Amino acid sequence: MSELLKVNEIFFSVQGESSNAGLPCVFVRLTYCNLRCSYCDTEYAFYEGIDMSIDSIIEKVKQNNCNLVEVTGGEPLFQEGTLKLMEKLCDEGFSVMLETGGSLPVKNVDQRVKIIMDLKTPSSKMMKKNLYENIEYLKSTDEIKFVIGNREDYDWTKEIMKKYDLDKKFTVLFSVVFGELEPLTLVNWILEDKLNVRFQLQLHKYIWQPDTRGV
Repeated sequence: MSELLKVNEIFFSVQGESSNAGLPCVFVRLTYCNLRCSYCDTEYAFYEGIDMSIDSIIEKVKQNNCNLVEVTGGEPLFQEGTLKLMEKLCDEGFSVMLETGGSLPVKNVDQRVKIIMDLKTPSSKMMKKNLYENIEYLKSTDEIKFVIGNREDYDWTKEIMKKYDLDKKFTVLFSVVFGELEPLTLVNWILEDKLNVRFQLQLHKYIWQPDTRGV
């Protein structure tokens, strides 16, 4: 019997973040999360979901006729079967992305998977959960994301970037906490400091209503 995963939702939309922003993408949102970020916008994924086999998940993904797949959550790495799911998706020829909160090990993630890893800023209230040793397991094609809610977050992020030479090794993504920090403010800070980062908006929150599910 195929290993079961608890799945919150599977849907077809456009990628809202990362360097693949704007591309059609199938999202596999898995249930459960070990973090409780202050600005979380997917609390419904903490508990809601149904059990699905890996094979049935892949079959549903295939129905969308789209090669780009993102495995997200919640925190997808919280479920052991996620590693096998991503491996099988890669074996099937999909281009696979993993969105992870950065508090659980990524060292066993299939090398074919593009990892988008959060490092939690002070305003998230989850900063102490950051597993910095993950950085050494990331590939040059992976990306590190910071969600910034205020100037303290921004200054802290600059320190972490410098400490680990992040912008010299990876694409670094800067997002605002939606509704807390104006995008223009963050863009001005980035330009003033001439940071080598990619500013991004959560496109799906501008295309649809910010609290719309399944997009």
